[in-house]
Amino acid sequence: MTTVPASTSTGTADEVRVRFCPSPTGTPHVGMVRTALFNWAHARHHGGKLIFRIEDTDAARDSEESYHQLLDAMRWLGIDWDEGVEVGGPDGPYRQSQRGDIYQDVIEKLKASGHIYESFSTAEEIVDRHKAAGHDPQLGYDGYDRDLTDEQKAALRAEGREPTWRLRMPEDDITFTDMVRGEITFKAGTTPDFVVVRANGKPLYTLVNPIDDALMRITHVLRGEDILSSTPRQIALYRALIEIGVAERIPEFGHLPYVMGEGNKKLSKRDPQADLFLYREQGFIPEGMVNYLSLLGWGYSADEDIFSRAQLVERFDASSVNPNPARVDLKKATAINADHIRLLPEAELAERLIPYLQAGGVLGEDVTEEQRALVAAATPLVQTRMNLLGEAPELMGFLFTADEDLVVQDDALKKLGDDPAAVLDRAILEVEAIDEGAFTAEALEPALRGAIVDDMGVKPRLAFGPLRSAISGRRISPPLFESMELLGKPSSLARLRSLHSRLAAEG
Repeated sequence: MTTVPASTSTGTADEVRVRFCPSPTGTPHVGMVRTALFNWAHARHHGGKLIFRIEDTDAARDSEESYHQLLDAMRWLGIDWDEGVEVGGPDGPYRQSQRGDIYQDVIEKLKASGHIYESFSTAEEIVDRHKAAGHDPQLGYDGYDRDLTDEQKAALRAEGREPTWRLRMPEDDITFTDMVRGEITFKAGTTPDFVVVRANGKPLYTLVNPIDDALMRITHVLRGEDILSSTPRQIALYRALIEIGVAERIPEFGHLPYVMGEGNKKLSKRDPQADLFLYREQGFIPEGMVNYLSLLGWGYSADEDIFSRAQLVERFDASSVNPNPARVDLKKATAINADHIRLLPEAELAERLIPYLQAGGVLGEDVTEEQRALVAAATPLVQTRMNLLGEAPELMGFLFTADEDLVVQDDALKKLGDDPAAVLDRAILEVEAIDEGAFTAEALEPALRGAIVDDMGVKPRLAFGPLRSAISGRRISPPLFESMELLGKPSSLARLRSLHSRLAAEG
């Protein structure tokens, strides 16, 4: 049995070095970014390093746009890296497409040592041999080319065949201790010899990935559960790389649980819940997103779901990851985001709201100092009412709307009480009586409450509905009196009179 020796796999005596190595295809996926986050947290917890490299050897699918989206995603979430693309390091270059000479050098050493061998068999020939032997034709490669003589190889070449190169898999069990799942054994013979170099001489991902890990001295590999079945191949390659002097160790493996979407299905790239940038567009903040992504397979404690980035680093260890599938729960994610919005300093939240107000058409490209001051003043009014930053235009837009352009939504005209016109009429009188220099929430509330609730006898829950609809155009809005103070006396009166006239005209 081939067992990964503890002395070469744990790396406890050395610096922890983990890597994040995505392919630049499509937009960043929640599951992929969760993998980056867990690697980062594991490295930071142990005082180690995160290496960020790009696996961009698939020219048909890779794109520079996707590469820059990966950088954007990492930076937005605050997942910084110590070595890799954009920052450099001692083991560059950090894009596979630029490491061809390095791979060819290792391939030659593997050929010379006999760890890889030429294979001339076609897929059809392998299937035919299995059928002839009465075996399942789907068993995969049968080892036929392992011991071809030089004469046989020459004859096959004379037929015009170009061989691939396969790794000789060990003929005994491969056992390793997964950081997440415990001891795992792959029985001898269950993993056939596999191709590592194409007939055109180009290496496959299955070879270059462990070469990069070896040369970058990776000690721990945290990756998705979906590629657990490839781990015996990786371990066999590491053993070969150790024997030819390229690798120092076999890293520890930890296979992270699936991220599931709706309907008990694995979250796919095509699922809207999978696109990280859609969350950002909706107004998730990095603090909330990091917190939520951390809960997809891990937990800070049994009774605490809200925690900071620093607390994540303090407690995270790959051995504490839950192996069971994790499920995306948008309601929970939104609630966690809301909690982190409430934790932001008001001035910082105000600045973060501005891009969303611009995207919603509330503010233009050039924000004036007056507008910026109004956003800052309104921020405390909406901070506890907001789940996502993307709600800012709906919550705050009325403050930046000209009085004559304010549209009172149909929903805001429902449940206004028995005589909303009378309520507005009385409110107008009270507002007119307040001096413009003393037009504050502290002055407005007792005056209007005394007039409408006490004098008119309107129930408190109905008393201010007509005013709220007139001021904001919406049934639900930031605090009424504070909103009126921000608008000022002239605008507040104009809006109250406008709705009063409309209701009076409608009878």
